[in-house]
Amino acid sequence: MERTARLLPARRRLRKALPALLFFTDPARTPDPLAAARALPPGSGIVYRAFGDPGALGTARALKQVARARGLVLLVGQDAQLAAAAGADGVHLPERLARLAMPLKRARPGWIVTAAAHSLAAARTPGPDAVVISAAFPSNSPSAGPPLGPVRLAALARAAGRPAYALGGVNMKTARRLRDAGLIGLAAVEGLSPETSART
Repeated sequence: MERTARLLPARRRLRKALPALLFFTDPARTPDPLAAARALPPGSGIVYRAFGDPGALGTARALKQVARARGLVLLVGQDAQLAAAAGADGVHLPERLARLAMPLKRARPGWIVTAAAHSLAAARTPGPDAVVISAAFPSNSPSAGPPLGPVRLAALARAAGRPAYALGGVNMKTARRLRDAGLIGLAAVEGLSPETSART
């Protein structure tokens, strides 16, 4: 899927170096985030979502070491303090906190800030360097909403007016249906096998 992501025609010169592939950790589905990071192709991004793990700082710092060694971009989900303490490259915000992207970028101008977007209003929220639009396709996740499909997703990506990733039910097969969706890249959870589905 990483090769497919790099073929997306919307990749272009950007003010910040955004990866073509974002991998989201999940305590239940990726219990070993370090192993997941080591398996990612160089140049990918990993979004570490701690979900209140008391050992989050140690994990985040270990992920930063892996990211530095492998040429990955490390974002931390939601927690800007954790991102700063771990030396991460930025944060990924849930849709409800997307409004914080602008003040975060003013405070940390070198950071990459991405935000989840499940609606047109969210996709247009000012501030994020990129939005992660979901759900692209039917997903196994209980939290995934109705699938957008490639046509509606493409319309949302255009309306966002900024680089966009597709997340939700994205695998080797479905990713090919997104080549004309105007995306900067793809996003996934779990392993990146041909039939692995993804979620927010």
